[in-house]
Amino acid sequence: MAKERKGRAEPDNDAAAPASSPDPRDCVRVRGAREHNLKDVAVDIPRGALVVFSGVSGSGKSSLAFGTIYAEAQRRYLESVSPYARRLIDQAGVPDVDSIEGLPPAVALQQARGTPSVRSSVGSVTTISSLLRMLYSRAGSYPPHQPMLYAEDFSPNTPQGACPRCHGQGRIYDANEASMVPDPSLTIRERAIAAWPPAWHGQNLRDILVTLGYDVDKPWRDLPKKDRDWILYTGETPTVPVYAGFTPKETRAALRSKMEPSYMGTFTSARDYVLNTFANSQSALMKKRVSQYIVSTPCPACQGKRLKPEALSVRFAGHDIGELSQLPLADVAELLRPAAEGRLQDDAADRATLSRGEAKRAVADRVAHGGSAHAAAPDVRRTPNLSEEKRIAAQRLAHDVLARLKTLIDLGLGYLSLDRSTPTLSPGELQRLRLATALGSHLFGVIYVLDEPSAGLHPADGEALLAALQRLKASGNSVFLVEHDVAMMRRADWLVDVGPDAGERGGRVLYSGPPEGLARVAQSHTRQHLFGEAHLPERAPRDPAGWLRLQGITRNNLQGLDAAFPLGCFTSVTGVSGSGKSSLVSQALLELVAKHLGQPAPDAAEDEADLIEEQVRTTSGRLAGDLHAIRRLVQVDQKPIGRTPRSNLATYTGLFDAVRKLFAATPAARKRRYDAGRFSFNVPKGRCATCEGEGFVMVELLFMPSVYAPCPDCHGARYNAQTLEIEWNGKSIAQVLGMTVSEAAEFFAEEPAVARPLQVLQDIGLGYLRLGQPATELSGGEAQRIKLATELQRAHRGDTLYVLDEPTTGLHPSDVDRLLAQLQRLVDEGNTVIVVEHEMRVVAQSDWVVDIGPGAGRDGGRIVAEGRPEAVAKAKGSRTAGYLAEAMVRSAP
Repeated sequence: MAKERKGRAEPDNDAAAPASSPDPRDCVRVRGAREHNLKDVAVDIPRGALVVFSGVSGSGKSSLAFGTIYAEAQRRYLESVSPYARRLIDQAGVPDVDSIEGLPPAVALQQARGTPSVRSSVGSVTTISSLLRMLYSRAGSYPPHQPMLYAEDFSPNTPQGACPRCHGQGRIYDANEASMVPDPSLTIRERAIAAWPPAWHGQNLRDILVTLGYDVDKPWRDLPKKDRDWILYTGETPTVPVYAGFTPKETRAALRSKMEPSYMGTFTSARDYVLNTFANSQSALMKKRVSQYIVSTPCPACQGKRLKPEALSVRFAGHDIGELSQLPLADVAELLRPAAEGRLQDDAADRATLSRGEAKRAVADRVAHGGSAHAAAPDVRRTPNLSEEKRIAAQRLAHDVLARLKTLIDLGLGYLSLDRSTPTLSPGELQRLRLATALGSHLFGVIYVLDEPSAGLHPADGEALLAALQRLKASGNSVFLVEHDVAMMRRADWLVDVGPDAGERGGRVLYSGPPEGLARVAQSHTRQHLFGEAHLPERAPRDPAGWLRLQGITRNNLQGLDAAFPLGCFTSVTGVSGSGKSSLVSQALLELVAKHLGQPAPDAAEDEADLIEEQVRTTSGRLAGDLHAIRRLVQVDQKPIGRTPRSNLATYTGLFDAVRKLFAATPAARKRRYDAGRFSFNVPKGRCATCEGEGFVMVELLFMPSVYAPCPDCHGARYNAQTLEIEWNGKSIAQVLGMTVSEAAEFFAEEPAVARPLQVLQDIGLGYLRLGQPATELSGGEAQRIKLATELQRAHRGDTLYVLDEPTTGLHPSDVDRLLAQLQRLVDEGNTVIVVEHEMRVVAQSDWVVDIGPGAGRDGGRIVAEGRPEAVAKAKGSRTAGYLAEAMVRSAP
């Protein structure tokens, strides 16, 4: 239950502007909210309205919307379910709030990366695949003599439906000669077999071949084929004597004289080494290394459709379910519309089929004349597929599928296919899929709490999103958005602005009321941007120092595209969601530049299957232009800076190393002979032995959510008592980790090695984060900015290409301005910055714009306009132009 606080005074919200008061009978009344940095917040929020929670990053708006309101709604709901069912649900903690009245049930749609499983797809997330399986099972057109299949027979994720050859993956993974021996002109001694392990292990295998009598000094291509095949593919594992360091001649002599060997070595073929290492190695680096030698090809049995032959033999609307799942959603809707409207006609292939009775008579006639009952009759191709029962089932199921598809298409996702795996989706795409599912549930009287639904959306797609949210509201629900998009704020019914700043300097409700009322709140950072008062400094556009050219790029929906990017400039790549921006920049450009520089290709893989598939999703095309001007490539993405709570902002940026050295240099530490390692919570000698440096212990409560309690010994400090006795300027190492970046910047102002990275973190808008804040608590946008801050600390030579994919995701407009200033600084130092971006305020400040489109999927993949922002703002046929022109007017000084 919500935590009671007796005897507390009413919250002090004197700083809040006079706000509108909704009818108490029709609002959510929050009193005494103290979750995270909230300071006894009291606020009334109307139900049945579109409400936006605004404020700078880290101000506390998510703590109010998700950490307090949604968490309490979930807690109340879970109290109504059985204790056993409660165990199976991922429960939020109990929010720190005195009371919340008028709170309906709530549904949260939060930003999250796609599940790592490649078996999770658009179809499974939206449940459309389940309906399609039922449609094919009950209303599909079957071949003769085949019994009806159940819905699970059409699922590649079940034993009943999966293709027996590829086990439902759609691809076969193997290693061949071309992948394992990329340069056949080399000898085995010269490491022709690149797939074999490096260092001693590889030398051991080569020495074993010498003992076995193979010529390791002849070019690979000149060896007999049977020798090459045995070395690469044999399943034999002979154990033979090895004479380390001997020449082949010396080895032969040693074998004849039966000399004592250096050791006995066991042979493993190259393919067995690759496949076994990938399947069994615990090292991520080893898996990544051998994955480049694994070849992924479509399964020859199911042609990549992942299903068994019996399932693929059933057709509906002229397609098997595998073909239908590979089509864009917009095409699937067109195919199913006739069935949904009761106008479905026989498939062209089925118009000449016999009735079931005629088929039986044909079989009986063959048997009577001495033939086989199972012999195929040339005129009996398929049983009738449109009996009255099937027609009714088809209409009902197709109607349900079409309704869900329409919502997805309205949300701008018509370019996706049902079999598109969720790891390849952006967080914005995944959240819109969940929103579409919510729209299809037809719930009433619910609060939907959404986390930045406009993130990753082009302004044109934002219009479709807003229309969907208005539909939710019109259905009798409340829609609460944590949002940074100014256009969404302007269209809201109610605005709750939290701030004024981040962290400890935030946590207060500055305003609650209709958006126009925020104009009276001087403290609000949101006000300046909502009413067009925030202006960016005027800057002369830079002239290109050269050009980086991509020629004939083919990747995803890009087909033979030519593109050019100016060097020494700030370039924004724009376009609607799914138009091909990321394919061009985050994939093709990065891969080709990395290859040119001899760097490893950027790793976009999320799991093992994706690791291999990255070898398949290659780019065709070439890099040209002034390549000598780029000597370094830096990708700043939104992947986590660490996957465990032990990784944090201080350790990732490296500033913690300098902090630990300061503590180790104190007289008290030197007297005890403590080195810098003593002040690491990852090293046994300095950390708390009870929690092993975690700072907390988990208490399992069976029917209730597990509780994470502060460690009983170190009380959350993470260090043992002896380490905590050492202080630097009156603070222990644990107290330093508890500081925010802004507090630490003041504390270490006289220590350049620490102060410099802290200042950069402040400049980039991360002053509210704690130094010891675990990486698992950071958003993708925060992780990206920490990476950028780490890069900004380094000395810049002016020959680096920086590539960022939507760096403004999760940023308040005032934080966007601070980030933009840092990116412009990089360019002023002679570097090149290319961003994929939807925030028109950033695009307006670019030196060059490349607009991809005009639509998404196959309707995109072309350069619609390119040039200076003012030129693109006037381009006809560009869906970006109008929004860019508006942004240029609003941000002009």
